[in-house]
Amino acid sequence: MRRIIQLRGSLTAIALSAILAGSLGLLAGCNGTSKAEAESRPRGEGQNSGPAAVDAATAQVGAIEQAREYTGTTQPFREVSLRSQAEGQLLNLSVDVGDAVTQGQTLGQLDSGVLSAAVTEAQAEVAARESEVASAQTEVSDARTEVERARITLQQAQSDLRRQQQLLRDGAIAERDVEASQTQVGTAQQALRSARERVGTRQQAVTAAQRRVAAQQAVVAQQQERQSFTVVRSPVTGAVLQRVTEPGNLVQPGSELLRVGDFSQIKITAQVSELELGNLRVGQPVQVRLDAFPNQTFSGRVSRVSPAADPTARLVPIEVTMPNNGRIGSGLLARVSFNQRPTARRVVVPEMALRANEDPKARQKQDNQNQGNQNQQSNRSQRDMGTIFVVEESGDGAKVRARQVTLGDRGDGEVEVISGLKAGDQFVARSNRALKDGDSVRLSVLSKQPNQQRSGG
Repeated sequence: MRRIIQLRGSLTAIALSAILAGSLGLLAGCNGTSKAEAESRPRGEGQNSGPAAVDAATAQVGAIEQAREYTGTTQPFREVSLRSQAEGQLLNLSVDVGDAVTQGQTLGQLDSGVLSAAVTEAQAEVAARESEVASAQTEVSDARTEVERARITLQQAQSDLRRQQQLLRDGAIAERDVEASQTQVGTAQQALRSARERVGTRQQAVTAAQRRVAAQQAVVAQQQERQSFTVVRSPVTGAVLQRVTEPGNLVQPGSELLRVGDFSQIKITAQVSELELGNLRVGQPVQVRLDAFPNQTFSGRVSRVSPAADPTARLVPIEVTMPNNGRIGSGLLARVSFNQRPTARRVVVPEMALRANEDPKARQKQDNQNQGNQNQQSNRSQRDMGTIFVVEESGDGAKVRARQVTLGDRGDGEVEVISGLKAGDQFVARSNRALKDGDSVRLSVLSKQPNQQRSGG
């Protein structure tokens, strides 16, 4: 009985083995390929057999408008350093950091005792000089009186001379009497000339005294202006940025007291590449985003482009100004986007179309490398040529032909084609494997015929 059970078990195992062998043979027959044929086929041939699946698109004319973003820091439109213009002890400062100030507002006071005394002394000196002017004017008046007296004396002497000459002609007097009268006339004339010269001299003395008064009045004005320096006033409307000293300190001329910023506008300084210099101009509108206000976008303008670039980094400082809504302060991170003018309208294709001859794994590796490269635009001269595959015919007989094209500007994943491809040509935008010239392809359902693309765009 035990031998019968063992025999039955052996027959069952043999039956199972035969069934398994038959199933494997059936599967091999379904594939239509022997084991030897599978081993003799090159590796990967099974995956790449048949036409490549591609997405085709129609070349169209367009323009690339690039918006590049640069970072900067917000600053007040103007920043003023308030410094002491006089020497003295600082008595008080009425403002602190963050306080709003208006133009002309009094912010502090210095001790003005010494300067007040200097003003009083200068004013007293003016009074003394004015007294000198009055005295000189009195002497001028006296000199003019002497001139009048000398003139009358001369007239009397001339009248006497005429009478004596008449008497001499009549023979009533001797000739010596006439000569004496002539001498008196000459003496009177000399006295008149001297009196007139004294008037001129005294008048010059008056003029000199008046000039000394004017000079002393200028000294008074200077001392009064110095006295006004003891009052610290704000030159702009804005806010206090820094309080440098404290009341009680002795300050010298030039000592910094406060820093005040004008926040009526905001200034942003950014460093841009020298390659962008030709696309920037003063007055160009820009968009500004602040991390402090993530949901808002502000408008500004380029107010200054530096004529000198950093010789090491080749970066050009530019200045952007924008209005302030009263909430934007200093030191905030700003992101500035320049609205570049669009380039000339040319044929525009996706950059992926230039790499249809690359293996998908190689394309993925290149994409990963490009993510860390921020200066691809500077290397554009090394990639001015490329290859695009143009689709010929359609349906089951579709094939691709490689074309060398000249490339232009790039942006937003697209590239300009200057020559080698014209509008209306159907090209491969994406493929599932590397292509070669003359390869047969199978158009995907995403592919668009020329008439479809024109009607859709």
